[in-house]
Amino acid sequence: MRSPHRFALAGVAALALLAAGCSSSGSSPGASGGANWATVTSAAAGGGMSKLIAAAKKEGTLNVIALPPTWANYGAIISTFEKKYGIKVNSANPEGTSQDEVNAVKQENGTSAAPDVLDIGMSVALVNTSLFAPYRVSTWSDIPAAQKAANGVWVQDYGGYMSIGYSSKFGTITSMSQLLGPKFKNAVALNGNPTAANAALNGVMMANLVQGGTAGSIAKGVSFFQQLKAAGNFSPVSATGATIKAGTTPVVFNWDYLNLPSYVGVSNWKVFIPSNAVLGGYYAQTINKNAPHPAAARLWEEFLYSQAAAGGQNLWLEGGARPVEQPAMTSNGSINTSAASKLPPVSGTPVFLSETQATNAANYLSANWAKAIG
Repeated sequence: MRSPHRFALAGVAALALLAAGCSSSGSSPGASGGANWATVTSAAAGGGMSKLIAAAKKEGTLNVIALPPTWANYGAIISTFEKKYGIKVNSANPEGTSQDEVNAVKQENGTSAAPDVLDIGMSVALVNTSLFAPYRVSTWSDIPAAQKAANGVWVQDYGGYMSIGYSSKFGTITSMSQLLGPKFKNAVALNGNPTAANAALNGVMMANLVQGGTAGSIAKGVSFFQQLKAAGNFSPVSATGATIKAGTTPVVFNWDYLNLPSYVGVSNWKVFIPSNAVLGGYYAQTINKNAPHPAAARLWEEFLYSQAAAGGQNLWLEGGARPVEQPAMTSNGSINTSAASKLPPVSGTPVFLSETQATNAANYLSANWAKAIG
């Protein structure tokens, strides 16, 4: 499964080569419309959207990577883009990690099979910015300043909040301390090992915040899971859709959009986000600076950040993810209100880990998780 490792913190094995047969038609800089789309930093700078669309259609192909069709509605997003523009999307290694994406950029550099665009975890994006091309989408002003690089080498796209998903057989969970009770015997699971998977790390961090810890130190979160283990309530099984359906992991710490009943496929599934631990996390879009289809790459970004009813922002929302432009879309009336109403309720002040805080948390877990949990 992609989800336990989507934000992998450690290196992973080299991925299989991208699918062969990707078109390289029109991929050379300046091949379409007179603009050098490999270096263009906005649609306007290349002559406008009509010229970008024409150039992208001439290329005819877009290479994406690590996008499972069930993840944040990417199946519908890809098919909508293909139908709208008549551009073939080659989707490689759908269960890959963020590190796999970077590995592919390096390994396939200069070939028609290289990824054009990446959907990547921030921890990986921030240390690989030299691989990315600066680009500002048309809706740039509606993206909060803290959620984009000033020059556009990375732009956060969608995300959510860490949550506790659970079977309704437990009644209603209103406090994380309830999980220490006897009815949760061997029931509480993470979405992976927190020393290797970011979703699990953030699950421990959420517990840490609930326990009165700060974003700068995850120690109280580790202590809470140590208590769960002592009570016999912590399950070492990495939660997946299959384990949830089987009833093996009836309580799961995970991002809210991966904890929705519609995603896990269990109708009697509830979601709880502690008000004193609203821990957020977003992925980011980047463009390979040596993308074999540079115009298609930029058109894809324009599509993903479009606020149209069938644009990427609302399509992510329909998949349960919170689009980065949601505040602006709520204000201007372009948001899909039906999809927005289905999101788990959130109250409290959101916390977003800085790169330093995330690194410190990872280092602490590396040194202390095994000792605490065994």
